[in-house]
Amino acid sequence: MIKPVHPSMTPNFRTLDLNLLRVFDEVMAERSLTKAARNLALTQPAVSNALRRLRETLGDELVQRQGHGIEPTPWALALWPSVREALRQLQAAIVPTAFEPSQAQTTFVLAMADATAAELIGGLSQQLEQYAPGVSIRVVPLTTRDPRKLLQDGMADMALGYFPAVLADLTARAQSDEAVSFEHQRLYAGEYVCVMRRDHPLAAQPMTLDAYCAGRHLLVSFSGRPYGFVDEALASLGRQRRIVMTVNQFFTAGRVVINSDLLTVLPRHFVPTTGLAGEFQLHDLPLDVPPVHVEALWHRRMAHDSAHTWLRQTLLRVAQQAFASGPLPNTP
Repeated sequence: MIKPVHPSMTPNFRTLDLNLLRVFDEVMAERSLTKAARNLALTQPAVSNALRRLRETLGDELVQRQGHGIEPTPWALALWPSVREALRQLQAAIVPTAFEPSQAQTTFVLAMADATAAELIGGLSQQLEQYAPGVSIRVVPLTTRDPRKLLQDGMADMALGYFPAVLADLTARAQSDEAVSFEHQRLYAGEYVCVMRRDHPLAAQPMTLDAYCAGRHLLVSFSGRPYGFVDEALASLGRQRRIVMTVNQFFTAGRVVINSDLLTVLPRHFVPTTGLAGEFQLHDLPLDVPPVHVEALWHRRMAHDSAHTWLRQTLLRVAQQAFASGPLPNTP
């Protein structure tokens, strides 16, 4: 990754105190001087002093106070992924210890939608309680169908979701002998269904393509864009539907449709987890759409990290336990 260089000064790497980079990494990860100080077993003034020294060396403010936390500068955001990776490689070379779940105090950041979280987080919590009580999980919203930048920038350790365009691009790059920076693993497969309230005018009749296209639709869109994979499938048939509302959570979509005449599309496996299944009428979609393959996606720099490997194996085990269809294949 090419980093912007400040024209005001050129840092002298030979005189740079590498301990300052450890402080910088922890501050960027926590977005808090207090939490960074706690994690590093330092006082907050010591962390502030380290940041001051690094500012003077690099010629950039790095972070600025905003509300109760801090906001990194563009330069800091550009610099952080390389610093984090360099520190990780250095630690692995000096202390190549295997990950011990029962002793670990690691925090993992996972990006996923609420439907995926509803399936996996309960089982993952049980695994942590039993095997890794010191490990913490932070779930952040998945706001895109292409989370590669989120992973590249180190803002999440893994993204879990339905990423057909990303996987197609990675496959195409690999077939063209291009370098591929991301890896993935199939967690489970599912399908989407049309969902409406039980007394909807269309509830008691077969769902035809004409009736479906004539309805008013609510779309779950992470980006807010009123066009999804169902619309792509309709377009291939020369048809379209009218999307009158978008929301960014599947559970919100369920709450809306039970109080309206809107139609929505939800993962079939997600419906029971809403607590609203008794108020829904489900219909198979009146057109062919691709199956939903929920994948774990991560940056390749984490491929041989023992903690990350444990996390991937644990998530796959949780997914296998959550679905009665048996073990799911790994994606090479």
